[in-house]
Amino acid sequence: MPQLETVDVSTGANPTGSIIWLHGLGADGHDFEPIVPELRLPAETPLRFVFPHAPVRPVTVNGGMEMRAWYDILSLDSEGRADAAGIIESTALVEELVDREVALGMPEEKIVVAGFSQGGAVAINTMLTTGRELAGLMALSTYLALPASIETSASRKDLPVFMAHGSSDPVLPIQWGRDSAAALAESGYSPEWCEYPMAHAVCPQEIADIRNWLLKVYG
Repeated sequence: MPQLETVDVSTGANPTGSIIWLHGLGADGHDFEPIVPELRLPAETPLRFVFPHAPVRPVTVNGGMEMRAWYDILSLDSEGRADAAGIIESTALVEELVDREVALGMPEEKIVVAGFSQGGAVAINTMLTTGRELAGLMALSTYLALPASIETSASRKDLPVFMAHGSSDPVLPIQWGRDSAAALAESGYSPEWCEYPMAHAVCPQEIADIRNWLLKVYG
């Protein structure tokens, strides 16, 4: 597949870090673009945000309608939620974006992979399977879609991980997120876990916590 098209936003000249941030099902790369100014990042920590557009593909649970999706969803239960081949394919596309950032001069240890919902599932899988020394993982309102990836994970266990979920999420039950964070912790990672009184969304307190986490990663 061709390299993904992206929406790139920098908070200042000569960024010292890159955040590759994947949107959720049916959205596009512009979805989280408005959050960048809300993060109120300091001028001394200029970052480049890379928001890719997912490929357009048929989605089974939506009657086969084509939309931007990182992978197909066969059903809404835990068994049919994740199309493994699609996740692996999208993980490879994210790796290409990491390669692009490195080619642009960004050290791999300054690149965070982030995602919301479907995008978060791919971000988690990227973190677990990459051979690169990434800066961190940010997984929002999402879950570990391919648990077997933990067993063969090559990424370092001290990698900064931020996971967050809404307590009243009707799309992805918060227990899926809790179980995913617990699975990572059992494998030796130390995910920072946050819960918010919200649905399948992002809230102001979460944005503030993301800001603080990014400043720790790039501090």
